[in-house]
Amino acid sequence: MDIDKNKLSPMMKKYLETKEQYSDCILFYRLGDFYEMFFDDALLASKVLNIALTGKACGLEERAPMCGVPYHSVSTYLAKLIESGYKVAIGEQVEDPATAKGLVKREVVKIVTPGTLLENDTLENTKNNYLMTIYCEGQDSSITYVDITTGELNSTLINKNNIKDEVAKISPAEIISNDKEIVKSLKSLSQMSNIYLNYDFDQDLLSEKVLYNTFSREYLSSLNIENNNLYKSISIALNYIRNTQMIESTNISKINIYKSTDYMALDIFTRVNLELTQTIRGGSKKGSLLKVLDYTSTPMGARMLRKYIEQPLTNKTKIDYRLDVSESIKNDFILREELKNSLSKIFDLERICAKIAYERVMPKDLINLKNSISMLPNIIKTIVNSKVDILKDFADNIDPLYDIFELIENSILDEPSNNIKDGNIIKSEYSKELEELRDISNNGAYLIKDIEKREREKTGAKTLKIGYNKVFGYYIEMTKSALSQVDLDESYIRKQTLVNAERFITPELKEIEDKIINAEDKIKNIEYDIFKLIRNSVYENIERIQIVANIIAELDIYLSNAIMANKYNYVKPTINTSGRLEIKDGRHPVIEQIMGSENFISNDTYIDDENKINIITGPNMSGKSTYMRQVALISLMAHIGCYVPATSANIPILDRIFTRVGASDDLSQGQSTFMVEMNEVSQILSNATKDSLIILDEVGRGTSTYDGISLAWSIVEYIHDNIEAKTLFATHYHELTELENKYKNIKNYSVQVKEDGDNIVFLRKIIPNAADRSYGIYVAKLAKLPDEVISRADKILSELEKNHIYNATSIDKSNEYINSEISDFENNQVKKYENLKENNFIQEPKQPVQLIFNTETIGNSEYEEFVDSILEIDLMNSTPMDIMTVVYELQKKAKEIK
Repeated sequence: MDIDKNKLSPMMKKYLETKEQYSDCILFYRLGDFYEMFFDDALLASKVLNIALTGKACGLEERAPMCGVPYHSVSTYLAKLIESGYKVAIGEQVEDPATAKGLVKREVVKIVTPGTLLENDTLENTKNNYLMTIYCEGQDSSITYVDITTGELNSTLINKNNIKDEVAKISPAEIISNDKEIVKSLKSLSQMSNIYLNYDFDQDLLSEKVLYNTFSREYLSSLNIENNNLYKSISIALNYIRNTQMIESTNISKINIYKSTDYMALDIFTRVNLELTQTIRGGSKKGSLLKVLDYTSTPMGARMLRKYIEQPLTNKTKIDYRLDVSESIKNDFILREELKNSLSKIFDLERICAKIAYERVMPKDLINLKNSISMLPNIIKTIVNSKVDILKDFADNIDPLYDIFELIENSILDEPSNNIKDGNIIKSEYSKELEELRDISNNGAYLIKDIEKREREKTGAKTLKIGYNKVFGYYIEMTKSALSQVDLDESYIRKQTLVNAERFITPELKEIEDKIINAEDKIKNIEYDIFKLIRNSVYENIERIQIVANIIAELDIYLSNAIMANKYNYVKPTINTSGRLEIKDGRHPVIEQIMGSENFISNDTYIDDENKINIITGPNMSGKSTYMRQVALISLMAHIGCYVPATSANIPILDRIFTRVGASDDLSQGQSTFMVEMNEVSQILSNATKDSLIILDEVGRGTSTYDGISLAWSIVEYIHDNIEAKTLFATHYHELTELENKYKNIKNYSVQVKEDGDNIVFLRKIIPNAADRSYGIYVAKLAKLPDEVISRADKILSELEKNHIYNATSIDKSNEYINSEISDFENNQVKKYENLKENNFIQEPKQPVQLIFNTETIGNSEYEEFVDSILEIDLMNSTPMDIMTVVYELQKKAKEIK
C-alpha cells in the first residue's frame, strides 16, 4: 500500500517508521488497552483472526484500515497468527501515558516466532517447543535445537544426508539454516509436521559474541567444539533468541553435545505409522503410544517422556538402568504412592525459570515455585525411607533449595496480585518503609481525626474541623466567631476566606496529606522494585532450580512407568546384544486399551539368525497389521527403557525400526500412491542394516499383479541376501510363500482362520503356516456390498482360478515357464507360417538367407555393437510390429556391415 508519509498524523508516522524496521512481522502496536494493527497488517490480521476491520483517521483523505485485540488476551491471538505462519512484533508503551509529554514513547520489546514462544497459554505443557538451527558447510553440518521455555540446548555434528531423520526426531517448531537448499528439501516434512521454515538468513547470526557472553571460555573449551561447525549452529540459535527476546539474560546454562547414533533412528514415516505421539487421523494424543504410557505427574516429566519416546536409546547399559529404576519403584507400593502424592504438587519449574530469565515472571509464579520447593524434603525423605539403593543418587542430588524457599516465603504474599505493577505483592514486614506507607494508607482517616482532636485541644476551638477538597487538599476550618477567641501560632497558614469561616493548612497536615495521597503510588513502586530484586536473586540461582527440575522429571518418568506397568500387567523386557527377538504373548499397547485386555488376542514372535524373515499371509481384517505394529512398538518401548505388554520379552539392540504400512498420494510433489510406496521402500533398502527391524505391509499392491509379485519377491530376496535385517513381511501374494522352500532363514506365518460353512472367523492368532486363501470376497461381504456384487465376484474368482495363465508355484520356475511360453510362441508362429505358405500367401526363398560375419573384415567393435543390439531386444514385452521394426533395422545394419 503506497502511503504519503508527509500527510500522516505524528502517531501514524511513528507507527510506519517502526513497521519499516520490522517489515517481515505483523506489528502489534499498543494503544491503551489494545494492540492495534494498521494498513496491510490490519487487512491481513482481520482475515486470519476473524476480527472486525475498522478505520482510523491518519491524516490521509481515507481512513487507515485498522483492527485490534485486547492486551489482556493477546496470547490467544498470537497463537493463531503463529500457527498460520506469521511472525509478530510487539510494540509496547515504554513510558507512563499520564506523565508523557507529547506522543507516548513506544518500542518493539520482543518478536514472537514459532520457535520463541514463551506464553504458557499458547504452548502445550507436555511438549517441548524447539527452535532448530542448521549450519551446513559442504557435506559437514551441525544441528542445534533449543527450547527457551525450559533452557534446554542440544547440539550435534551430522552428515547432510541424515538431516531429515534428525528433524523428524526432534520435530522443532521452527528451523533456521544458512543453506537454502536444505530448507527447501525439508518443505514436505515441514508440512507433515507443522514446522515453520525460516527462509531469511542474516549473516550477523553467525557472530560468536553472544556465545561468549552466555558461556565462559573455560566451559566452551571443555566441550572441545572450537574446531567444528557446532560453534556456528549454536551461535545462530543464541543470536536469534537475543534478537527476538531483546534481553541479555537467559535460562540457557549448559550445552548438551550428543551423537545421533546414541539414539535409534526413526524416519518420519515410521513415526507416523506407529502413531508414537499422535494419531494419523486427527493428530490426537488419545490413541497414541504416548497416551498409553503417560502417567506422569509433572509437566517436566511429561515433556521428558515424549522425548524418550521420540528418541529411543541404543545403549544397553542406559536402557537397563532405566528398567531397573522403574522396577524398584514398581515393587514398592508405599514408595510409589508417596512419590506420586509429592510429585503431583510440583509446578512447571522449567518454565517458571524461563519466565524469571526473560523477566516475565509474575508473583503467582514465584508462589508456585515456593510451593514446589516445599515438596522436595518430602521426596528426599520418601526415597531414603524406602531403602531402595538404586534411588539413593536421586536423594543425594536433589538440592532442597531452602534459601530460595525462605526468600519467597518471607517476601511474597501468599495470594499476590496477578500483575507486578498493581501492588499487593510484598509482605509488609519485609520492608520497614513499605510497612509505614501501608499503615498510613490503611489508617489515613484515623491520622486525620487524631490531628483534628489535638488541634481542638491546642486551640480550644470546639468547632475546629479538618476537611478536604481537590483544590487545596486537606485543610483546617474554623468559624470566624471561634477564630476571634483563639490565638493561632505561626504554623497556621491561611489558605481561604469564606463568608462565615477561615481555612488553614499546617506543615504537619500537609505532610500527612502527602503521605496519604501518594501512599498507594509509592507502595506500588516500592513493591515493584522489591519484586525485581527478588526476581534477580532467584535468577542468580536458576541453574540450581533447573538441575532439580531435571531430576524430578526423570524420577517422574520412572514412577509413570511403574504405575503403567502395574496397572496393565506389563513385563520388564530383557535387552540382549545377540540379535534374538523373542516375545511371548505380545499385545498391541494401544489396541488393547481400546478393546480391553480380555478381548485382545496375544501373539508370540521369534526372530533369530535362523529365522530372520517372516512372510505373513492371511485375509484383510484378520490382524496382520496390528500384529506387526505391536512387534515394532514392543521393540521400541524396550529401547525407551519401558515395561512392555507381554508375558516375557527378549529384545535385541536395534539401530533402526522401519515401517512401510499404507500409503497416500503426495500430490504436492507430483507423486502417486505407488511412487510414495516405492520411495519409502527405497529408503529402507538403502539405510537398513542387519541390526534393523523392518515392517513391510502389502508392498507391491499399488501396481499390476505380476509387477507387484515380482517387486515383492525381489525385495524379500534383497533383504535376505544383502541386508539380513529382522523382517516382518505381510502380503496377499501367496506365491511368496515358496520363498521358505528356497531360503532356510525365511519362514511362513499366517493368521489362523476358522471356517464354519459359509461363515468365517478370524482368530487373530499367528501360526507357522502359509495361508491358502485371502478371503477378500468374504471381507467385502462383511462390508455389506450388494449380494449381486458378491455373487458375481465369486463366479469371476472361480473362473480366474481355473484359467489363470500364471499358475507357477515358484518364481524359481519362472525360467522354465518363460521358456515354455517362448516355445509355444515359436510353434504357433511356425504353424501360422505353414498355413500361410499352404495358401500361397507367402513363398519360400529359393535359398536360405545367411548373414556371415567376418570379424577380420568388419572389425571387432562393429561386430560387438551389432551383437549387443540383438541381445537388448526385449522379446517378452514387444508387440509383433515392434519385432518387425527391429528386424528391419537389423537387416539394414547387417547389410552395412557386410
